[in-house]
Amino acid sequence: MTSAAVDGTRVLLVGVDFGLPHFDGELEELGLLAQTAGLQPVARLTCKRKAPDAALFVGSGKADEIRTLAQMHGAVEVLFDQSLSPAQQRNLERHLEMPVNDRTLLILEIFAQRARSHEGKLQVELARLQYLSTRLVRRWSHLERQTGGIGARGGPGEKQIELDRRMIADAVKRTRERLVKVQRQRATQRRQRERRDTFNISLVGYTNAGKSTLFNALVKARAYAADQLFATLDTTTRQLYLGEAGRSVSLSDTVGFIRDLPHGLVDAFQATLQEAIDADLLLHVVDGSNAGFPEQMEQVQKVLREIGAADIPQILVFNKLDALAPEQRPPVLEDSYDMDGRLLPRLFVSARSGEGLDALRRALASRVLAAAQDGMPPGDDVELPGATA
Repeated sequence: MTSAAVDGTRVLLVGVDFGLPHFDGELEELGLLAQTAGLQPVARLTCKRKAPDAALFVGSGKADEIRTLAQMHGAVEVLFDQSLSPAQQRNLERHLEMPVNDRTLLILEIFAQRARSHEGKLQVELARLQYLSTRLVRRWSHLERQTGGIGARGGPGEKQIELDRRMIADAVKRTRERLVKVQRQRATQRRQRERRDTFNISLVGYTNAGKSTLFNALVKARAYAADQLFATLDTTTRQLYLGEAGRSVSLSDTVGFIRDLPHGLVDAFQATLQEAIDADLLLHVVDGSNAGFPEQMEQVQKVLREIGAADIPQILVFNKLDALAPEQRPPVLEDSYDMDGRLLPRLFVSARSGEGLDALRRALASRVLAAAQDGMPPGDDVELPGATA
């Protein structure tokens, strides 16, 4: 699918509703992901099922409907919003007679396009190798099993598949070893910061919540920021001076999270996400203008639990205040929010216009001073004045 990023391949988007609460009936996010990867969505189709069909995921009747709709709109590829098993992907391609890909590969392709640092490229490569290793037969026709001589099973094709699997395994091993070296370098940098008694803050949040824009506004950096999914992948760390605290803190901008983030990426990006794991405080940036923000917040919390960062103190930063209509603006810009039974301080800001950033800096300074003066764990939940959501 890499070529799709170049020629704007026309794709048909397909989503299956299995009764889960986060189902995107309009396939809006999948469409944004496709456009981010350079694809051109030309039609969308959704259906309901109690469970995935073992062979075709959607069943033969719906598969026929997909093929007809694709032909009608000139789509040359089908993109599913859910992850497909290797067998389902292979069977669908044979049935539809066109390439079929899923949400997992799409996210991997976007990460491959966007990774800039040496570490980021290694992490993406590892995740892609792990994903493709399960799809060897589907990806390369010369790997199909061939029948050997009389009474024999296997033959040249089987030997080729064994060879390619070994090559993939070797590549995974080499990439892991190179990543370990990078992780050691990062660990050394973190130890140096700890020796300097640095207070570490990490920005986390759903992709396109405005983390990089907020990061730039706070530290006046020039990290890449754009109104698109996964605009930035590589962790950037800068010093942020807090006048009220009379000292600087370390502020890191991390990769954005997303629903159904491939587990391979969670594992592969452990080094990048380590900045969040080792933080003294997390700034959980939320797109306050998005009606689906509660679901996005839960997805972020889910990933934080997976990487072992769920218990790190958080401040919720509801961004994009400037995008709210006057009647949607909150009555107060500082309050508290109940997140899974945990009362978290919340601030409303606009990273674009700067509104609310002074209050955010004061809140950060208060955390730093409390940690330094009272000797308590940095950032123990401190309730801000105001209403509770």
